[in-house]
Amino acid sequence: MRKAKLQAATLGGQADDIEQAFYDALQHGDIERLMACWADEEDILCVHPGGPRLVGAGAIRATFEAMFANGSVQAFPERIHKVQSLASAVHHLIERVQVMSPDGPHTAFVIATNVYHKTPQGWRMVAHHTSPGTPHAADDVGVSPSVLH
Repeated sequence: MRKAKLQAATLGGQADDIEQAFYDALQHGDIERLMACWADEEDILCVHPGGPRLVGAGAIRATFEAMFANGSVQAFPERIHKVQSLASAVHHLIERVQVMSPDGPHTAFVIATNVYHKTPQGWRMVAHHTSPGTPHAADDVGVSPSVLH
């Protein structure tokens, strides 16, 4: 597991790199690479759609291991909005999730928020929170930003 943590740390120095590694690990069902994206902190947290709050690496790992027992998770980040400072980044996005059912493949859309902190080991995820899925991607609601020149 140590090698996976070092690999994630050398991805380039941006929260975007860890986010890409996280979704790649989901899509390949790679628990070691996925857990290497998380910070080594006691209070990291994860909420899956409709699920309880999972606190700590042990609870998070166990849930992803159970998911991967059924195969990889085909979640693709789309419409990413970012707020970043020197040591933290918040990405809110739509996950397009492809699931297989007895009727064949289906697509669902999940709203997700990923929070990253810059640690001595590089950027790491500290929170992943997702909402229950919908069959169609919802439109963003809000005011269009005004551009000043």
